[in-house]
Amino acid sequence: MHEPQGHLALDLVRVTESAALAAAQFMGTGDKNAGDGAAVDAMRAALRDLTMAGTVIIGEGEKDNAPMLYAGENVGNGAPPAVDIAVDPVEGTNLLALGRGNAISVIALTVRDGMWNPGPSLYMKKLVVDKRARSAIDITLPPAENLRRIAAALNRPVEKLTVFVLDKPRHAELIRRIRQVGARVSLQTDGDVAGALQAAIPGTGVDVLMGIGGTPEAVITAAAVKALGGGMQVQCAPQSDAELARVKAAFGAAWDAIRTECDLITAKDAFFAATGITDGPLLEGVHFDRDMGVTTHSMVIRAKTGTIRHIKAVHQYSKLARLDALDYQPDAEFVG
Repeated sequence: MHEPQGHLALDLVRVTESAALAAAQFMGTGDKNAGDGAAVDAMRAALRDLTMAGTVIIGEGEKDNAPMLYAGENVGNGAPPAVDIAVDPVEGTNLLALGRGNAISVIALTVRDGMWNPGPSLYMKKLVVDKRARSAIDITLPPAENLRRIAAALNRPVEKLTVFVLDKPRHAELIRRIRQVGARVSLQTDGDVAGALQAAIPGTGVDVLMGIGGTPEAVITAAAVKALGGGMQVQCAPQSDAELARVKAAFGAAWDAIRTECDLITAKDAFFAATGITDGPLLEGVHFDRDMGVTTHSMVIRAKTGTIRHIKAVHQYSKLARLDALDYQPDAEFVG
């Protein structure tokens, strides 16, 4: 079997750069669908010529809509290695549309059959910490007990912990419990992949991610958490009777099993890449300057080595397709 090699890391950065450059044109326009659609088209075009036989496990769109990076679509030029891919061309479409920070483009990759397929599961309960607290967490325990354990592992008072939580009605009780024990809450409207990255990387100002978010995002997140040596526990949390019935039919008695980053990413090696679209705590967004060009800031992590690389790139206008939103062409080459 051909294993993915290190050069794929830079290839994946080019993919997320392409999506970020396309999406950034729509920052603050209020049109999240246009920004997401442009990013999907650009990412799909960038994936097309990579040397790999890729299958999309986590994607976008429906199977009958070929241009949409649907789950099961084949990408790459068909040559080895055979790999599984999870993509989110715009993680935080609302953030992008509203001109808010922390919108990113992300991709994760493993060897074939190295990535858990979530099937009909749409939502999961999540708990993410950095490597110092990975042995302290237990998602079955109340939030207060987990926070006390995490605080002890980090050698600090609970009152000094900051917890990333999505600002959703379903989290009202969770937020109350976090504050009751004395910890701080960082409420964000969207973007729990970025939130999990902050929780898994020491020194970002976020110590923990808690709450219910998207299952596809959990699988993408797991690639980064595994590479970083962090701790992650998740559990399917259907948000409707229909979703519950589908999840039970797909996974049987194990539908509510507690899974870790190593269950979601079973491969020994994994790649994770992200490019900022709008400015955030970890990644700068796409910046446009007619004289200097367009700058992007990306991060790429490999599980095999644990190396985190930050890549700042300057893209010259003369080498890019026209970036005016009115003239954007989905098949244009964005990165040389």
